[in-house]
Amino acid sequence: MHKRVKYVILPILSLIFLSFTVPCRAENFIFKYKTGNSYRILSTVNEEVFINGKKSFNSIIVNRISVKEKKVHGDGSADIEARFMTSENASREGETPHFVWGEEYESFFTRSKLGHYTIGEEAFMPVVRNVPVFTGKDMRVGDTWTASGEEAHDLRINFGLQKPFKVPFTASYTYKGTEHADGKKLHVISVKYNLFFESPVPAGNTKNLPLTTMGYSDQTLYWDNERGFLDHYHERFRIIIETTAGTKLEFRGNAQAAVSELENLKESNVLERVQNQIREMGIENTTASADEKGITISLENIQFEAESAVLTESELLKLRKIGEILKDFPDYDLLISGHTALAGTQAGRLRLSEERAWAVADYLAELGVKNHERLFTKGFGAQIPIAPNTTEEGKARNRRVEITILDK
Repeated sequence: MHKRVKYVILPILSLIFLSFTVPCRAENFIFKYKTGNSYRILSTVNEEVFINGKKSFNSIIVNRISVKEKKVHGDGSADIEARFMTSENASREGETPHFVWGEEYESFFTRSKLGHYTIGEEAFMPVVRNVPVFTGKDMRVGDTWTASGEEAHDLRINFGLQKPFKVPFTASYTYKGTEHADGKKLHVISVKYNLFFESPVPAGNTKNLPLTTMGYSDQTLYWDNERGFLDHYHERFRIIIETTAGTKLEFRGNAQAAVSELENLKESNVLERVQNQIREMGIENTTASADEKGITISLENIQFEAESAVLTESELLKLRKIGEILKDFPDYDLLISGHTALAGTQAGRLRLSEERAWAVADYLAELGVKNHERLFTKGFGAQIPIAPNTTEEGKARNRRVEITILDK
């Protein structure tokens, strides 16, 4: 329910800060957009969830965000297109973490050079809007200002609300100074706001709806003023939602983001290179193709022990070879998709495909290809066949695991 996806920001060069200095001159902070500029953000949210004061579970949510600045206008604002892909740790405490590929959102909005959003009522992402917002005036260390913003939450599943649930706030900003890393100067800005919002409830309502939303956010932003973008941030937060049924939901934790500019794999010779490696290594029943998410390696007729997610030794050998190929892409995340033939029940097929995707992801992590936070899994059951399920050959092709090198 609570996907704390933050701002649209630009590439990080380093997170290691070497010194802290105080600038001697005033700074005027503005966003500097560029038509065609694109970048990707990996945001991680660690939170505890409480229901009526009792801890329910811990949650780790990883959000992958791809952003493109479509057009810059004469007033310095820009039309922006963003795709948000969320995944959540589906494992219990003490188990191996599995980050299950979840919902995908697309948002289109305009953002001014001072940071104000113009965004449609139907857009669920990003959650936090109008942070940061600047004044357009010169700022010196210690200067403070305030600006209005809002949080927009997706409560469709829990409360049946078909539009974003918006909570307004007034943020307080303080310009703290600068930090240096790799010859780059970053301006440190503190942002804090409290939430208190009483939702209007329709007369005669019989549904369980949010009644009062309370909480706070305490953020530190690192702003690159030379290039005009937010380099990265980290945040502590707490949100409490009291409902008309008397339930109290509480979310508390922290969030941070890392950003990168990645080569579009489909616009290079990467696919041909991967196909050649598969052929040269003699990896059987394996193909590579380009799709909307990146480059996908498909392991057809993948062998598990009967009706299980335990990989056979022959498949482990195959994955070791594929792992060597994947290590050539250290900056790219991986999506592991499981597929089955048309056998058994729909629920059973879905569960088996999920477990088999987990098995492949676990082995890739064991090989050191990626850590689990960079390996996303999804089970499709028999929903996406690539051959007829009327022959044994077709069923063998449909029993597959796909590994996608994500470039979006």
